[in-house]
Amino acid sequence: MLISAKLAPCFAYTEIERFWRDADELGFHSIWNYDHFYGLTDPAMDTLEGWTTLAAMGTVVKRARIGCMVTGVTYRNPALLANMAVTVDHISGGRLNFGLGAAWHEPEHAAYGIPYPPPGVRIDMLGEALQVIKGLWTNETTSFSGEHFRLTDAMCNPKPVQRPHPPVTVGGNGERKTLRVVAEHADEWNGMGDPDEWARLNRVLDDHCAAVGRDPSAIRRSVQLFIHPAVEGQPEEVIGRIPAYEERGCDHVVLSFYQPPSRELLERVAPR
Repeated sequence: MLISAKLAPCFAYTEIERFWRDADELGFHSIWNYDHFYGLTDPAMDTLEGWTTLAAMGTVVKRARIGCMVTGVTYRNPALLANMAVTVDHISGGRLNFGLGAAWHEPEHAAYGIPYPPPGVRIDMLGEALQVIKGLWTNETTSFSGEHFRLTDAMCNPKPVQRPHPPVTVGGNGERKTLRVVAEHADEWNGMGDPDEWARLNRVLDDHCAAVGRDPSAIRRSVQLFIHPAVEGQPEEVIGRIPAYEERGCDHVVLSFYQPPSRELLERVAPR
């Protein structure tokens, strides 16, 4: 099982950079941040922007893969996002994992004046955005006429370092539509929930793969687990649940830290 580490960019840059360096040295498979403009536990928290922070991560982290788990599809035009991702892929020497989701944090949208359509519309946007982005990454020119996005002979050069493109992770638990988008477009699914619920959704994803004619084994299955280092005993409780996910078919665990972990805690959860 792959073990990765994530820390929101809601702390002093020196703390974030120390986390990146420690996680890289300790052999975590990938290192992630998140794509929000406010701190989720406290909206007033200082929050560095996710993709510019990710570009910095690409120069500091030397071995691990890097990614933003996950970018909200509503926040940026997908053609712009495709170019941003290519830039980070080049900065990191071809170590970008590209994460995208339907977005969910309504207060950010309201405060910034970003439209926040109903869930079904956002998931439709997600499916269209992935078609746009993959087209720009792989084609000389891309034209697209969808309900939400339109391109005419659009170009994205240079192409990614990774061919045909960086692996795509889609995050979300929506059974009917989100997991259908995963089956159609993703290289990895990142879900949440206790082991039994995660396993149930994993089976739903298999059903969607069968419906679209996709080999289920082509999609890596992952889970995001949240760790609060400041809460006594909580990290141990979460770590103790990892084998249950592995038994249910999970290939990849992303440990998402709510406070910067000590080096000692990272050593305890690092891959063996």
